[in-house]
Amino acid sequence: MSDQSAPSLFEAGTLQHPYAAYQWLRDHEPVHFEPMLNVHVVTRYDLVREAIRDTRTFSSRYDSFLGKAQELMFLAAPAAVQARLKAVAAEMVPTPPTMLTLDEPEHSRYRSLVSKLFTAAQMKLSEPGVLRVIRQTIDGFGSRRELDFMAAFGFPVPLTIIAERLGIPEEDRPFFNDAATAAAAALRLSAVEPLEMVRRAELARDLQKLLIRLIEARRSEPRDDMISILATSRLADEDRHLSHGECLGILNQFLVAGHETTTSTFGWGMLVLCQQPALQEELRAEPKLVRTFVEEVLRLESPVQGLPRLVTRDTELGGYALAAGSMIMLRYGAANRDERQFEDPDRVDLRREKAGMQLAFGSGVHHCIGAPLARQELTLGFPALLACMDDIRLVPDRALPEAEPSFILRNLPELHIRFEPRG
Repeated sequence: MSDQSAPSLFEAGTLQHPYAAYQWLRDHEPVHFEPMLNVHVVTRYDLVREAIRDTRTFSSRYDSFLGKAQELMFLAAPAAVQARLKAVAAEMVPTPPTMLTLDEPEHSRYRSLVSKLFTAAQMKLSEPGVLRVIRQTIDGFGSRRELDFMAAFGFPVPLTIIAERLGIPEEDRPFFNDAATAAAAALRLSAVEPLEMVRRAELARDLQKLLIRLIEARRSEPRDDMISILATSRLADEDRHLSHGECLGILNQFLVAGHETTTSTFGWGMLVLCQQPALQEELRAEPKLVRTFVEEVLRLESPVQGLPRLVTRDTELGGYALAAGSMIMLRYGAANRDERQFEDPDRVDLRREKAGMQLAFGSGVHHCIGAPLARQELTLGFPALLACMDDIRLVPDRALPEAEPSFILRNLPELHIRFEPRG
C-alpha cells in the first residue's frame, strides 16, 4: 500500500481484509476523512478511548448517520422497490432513541430498566440454561465429522439463548430467528439486492407485530423474561409505562447485540483454532486460559468494527480539527490491533496481560450491556466444543473462509470444518 495515498475503507476487498488499511491510517492519518459517508474515521487506540470518554463533545445521538446510509441504499433501488419499502415503513411503529443513541442522563434512564438482567448474580443463575443450550446443540452434531460450524453452532446457540432471555414462545422461534438475523444483516451497511431489501423490511414489520403482541400479553401476565421487564417497567420521572416504540427500540438493540457479536466471535475463534491447532491442546491443558482466548479473539476480529459519534462543538482530536455537526467513526477493529497499546497485536497471546482492555464491547457509559452474557456463552462454549472435538481443521477442498463485506459488523457467513470425535 502506497505511503502517498490513503486507502478507501469502502472497497469490497478492504471491507473483507481491513487490517492493512487500518495500519496505514493509524500510522499516517489516525483521523481520516471518508467522503462516501461524510465521516471522519478514527483508528488509533488512544484517540478512540479519548472520544469514548468525552461524551459531551462526541455524542451518541448518531441516528442521522445510520439514516443517511440507509437512505443511500434506498435511493439506489428501483422505483417499484422504493414504493414497496415506503408502504412497509408506513405500517411500522416509529422507534425513538433509547439506549445506544442517547447520551446521559437519558441513556441511563432506559439502561437501568434492563441492567438487572446482567448482574454477576444473574449471570450465575443463567449459567445452567446456557450450558444446556450449548450441550444440546453439540449433541445435534450426531455422528458427523464435517459440518458448517456457523450453521450448526455459531448461529443457533446465541439465537436460542437470546430468544429465551427475551421470552419468545417456541412456536415463534423459526420466524424470530429469521427476523433477528435479518435485523443484524441490515446493520452491516452492505449492498444488497432490491428484493432482499424488501424481504428484510417485511420481516422487520412482522417482528414488530410479534413483539407488540408479546408486550401486551406480558403486561397482563408477566413472566421471568426481558419483554416482561420492559412491558411492566415505568419511567419514574413521567410515571408511565414505556411506549411500544420505546420497548421495540430497546428490544431491537438486544436482538443484534445479543446474538450477532457472539455468533461472530464463535466463528472467528473456531477459525483461529483451525489455523493454529497448538492452541487446541493448550486450552484443553489449561482451561483457565479460555477467558484470555475469548478476549484475544474479540480483539483480533472485533464483531462491531466501529460506531459513529456526533461532534457537538468545534474541537480537535489528535491535532485534527473537527467542526460541530461532523460525524466521526470510532473504529474499534483498528484500535484493537494498535501496536501502541497491544504488543504483537496480530497474534493470539493466551498470556497477554490486560487482554480485557480491548474495545470490542466499547467502553465507558455505552459499554455493551450484554457483554457479560456474550462472554458467558463464549467461555462456556469453547471448552464444551474442545471437549467433544479433536483435531479440528478446515475442510481442505473449500476456499478459505471470508468475512462478509460490511462497514459496521464483521462476521463469517460459513465455516466448514472437520474434526475427530473426542470423549
